[in-house]
Amino acid sequence: MLSDPVYLTLVLLVALALVFDFMNGFHDAANSIATVVSTRVLKPYQAVVWAAFFNFLAFYVFEPKVAATIGKGIIAPDFVDNAVICGALVGAIGWNVITWYFGIPSSSSHALIGGMIGAAMAKAGSTPLIASGIIKVAVFIVISPLLGLLIGGLVMLTVSWTCFRVAPARLDRWFRRSQLVASAAYSLGHGSNDAQKTMGIIWLLLMIHGSATPEHLPSWVMVSCYAAISFGTLFGGWRIIKTMGQKLTKLTPASGSAASMGGAVTLFIASSFGIPVSTTHTITGAILGTGAVQNPARVRWGIATSLVYAWLLTIPAAALVAAAAFWVGRPLFQ
Repeated sequence: MLSDPVYLTLVLLVALALVFDFMNGFHDAANSIATVVSTRVLKPYQAVVWAAFFNFLAFYVFEPKVAATIGKGIIAPDFVDNAVICGALVGAIGWNVITWYFGIPSSSSHALIGGMIGAAMAKAGSTPLIASGIIKVAVFIVISPLLGLLIGGLVMLTVSWTCFRVAPARLDRWFRRSQLVASAAYSLGHGSNDAQKTMGIIWLLLMIHGSATPEHLPSWVMVSCYAAISFGTLFGGWRIIKTMGQKLTKLTPASGSAASMGGAVTLFIASSFGIPVSTTHTITGAILGTGAVQNPARVRWGIATSLVYAWLLTIPAAALVAAAAFWVGRPLFQ
């Protein structure tokens, strides 16, 4: 079958999608483990194994609603071909590599969506774009970090009010245990949202090749995507962990637990409604929320502002890279 050019192209593009999924886990490992590593609840190698396990466990917990949004709700399948898929993935991977190198916790999710938009527009202008899906993503660029900030801040306030008479040493012991649960919940949410974005791309690819239907996502796609993001998390994006866990604000086991739980609840809500959000934006907002309710002066707002600029650049930058990749790669698929 590998001698069949059509089949070989399909295999290579699925492999490229799984490379992106691996990069997603590698790039976003900081989201799952920064809090437990910075508070020294777990050693780095323990934390990535912990996070990778719960990334994969999401396969058994969440329906592929986010995958459906990516596969059918961002660009119209009728306009998609191999060159569009290739351009979208190259654009997303390229932007992830750039931001990883500079230690910028940008959004792999928005890089992928930007790549899809850029490649589709390079082919047929704005006609393939599905406005409702893109608007949903754009709205949650703002909502997800704010919701993470709100929930993380409320959890931290609740902890402060209920435990203000508890000795700091005892409080630290309590929350070193609870932080494991909170980090596991966040990693579960990360898998539920981010792994499904690659599922959506592969689903879209299989549909244009006639190997899947809009009503059915093959099980092997789900398993391979959860496995790829889990392996990526195992290798960890250490450059970004320093930014997330040390530079935004000083975390304690209590505030780390609050941040992870705030991010987890936000991701559970988004995944349940099939909304592809940025796990990076979500946990960043939650970390800022826990720091702000304790003492706003402890938050490094200058770094937070620079991250917002990177977030705003992600979709257009990935779109431009994807458009260029589409034009370069198009002759290869004709």
